Amino acid sequence: MSGLDGLDQRGADDHRMPPPAPGAAPLLQQVRAQAAMETRLMLRNGEQLLLAVVIPVLALVGGVAASRRLDIDLGGRAVDVLTPGVLALAVLSTSFTSLAIATGFERRYGLIKRLGASPLPRHGLLLGKVIALFGVQVLQAAVICAVALALGWSPDGGWVAIPVALVAAFLGTMAFGSLGLLMAGVLRAEATLAAANLVYLLLLMGGGVVLPRESYGAAGDVLRFLPSGALGDGLRAGLVDGRCDAVAMVVLTAWAVVGAVLAGRYFKWE
Repeated sequence: MSGLDGLDQRGADDHRMPPPAPGAAPLLQQVRAQAAMETRLMLRNGEQLLLAVVIPVLALVGGVAASRRLDIDLGGRAVDVLTPGVLALAVLSTSFTSLAIATGFERRYGLIKRLGASPLPRHGLLLGKVIALFGVQVLQAAVICAVALALGWSPDGGWVAIPVALVAAFLGTMAFGSLGLLMAGVLRAEATLAAANLVYLLLLMGGGVVLPRESYGAAGDVLRFLPSGALGDGLRAGLVDGRCDAVAMVVLTAWAVVGAVLAGRYFKWE
């Protein structure tokens, strides 16, 4: 009997679960999980979807209708000139305004502080938020391009258009996303709400986003070095002219680097 008992005991030992090995998941897995959660939160927020999709679509439809009714000369067909600008506006609304406001109130309610106590490092949190922006922007671009095509949009950029537009949108997202996180990580939630909306309105009306910089006269030379003007220039150069605006890409890269460094250094968990 003792031999059988020994066999039974060894069999039971073989079927035991391995001992737990507590520890943080790999950084890539943490960032991926954070990005998935951020994407779900953004898509569930009606106010952010309004800012991200509805306002750019209204700007496109209203701009095309107004140019036709008032016979405004934009240097080309209105829908061809305005569509790249509206795509730039969509990047601005999501990567700067929506991100800054949402992150600001997450800090206020203590969510960011709780994440700060998790194994997820600060740069992992910021990276997860930025990655989530790209998922939302795919939805934005699909809706805006569908509306533009229905209005008669015919991009003339040729094979250069898509890669140039993607690079410009990526750099614009990094630039505005880092600046939005910097604002949300430094200011109080209420101040972030007011400042983000104010900057959005100012750039919408006079930042060289929707309309070409040439529409602003002498101020257009200054707008070239703002991230809004550079993003609009980059998308219009690719989708309208079929070329890469090197100055716009350099300006966006510079803003992205500066914003990322400042956000990584000064972003506060609470």
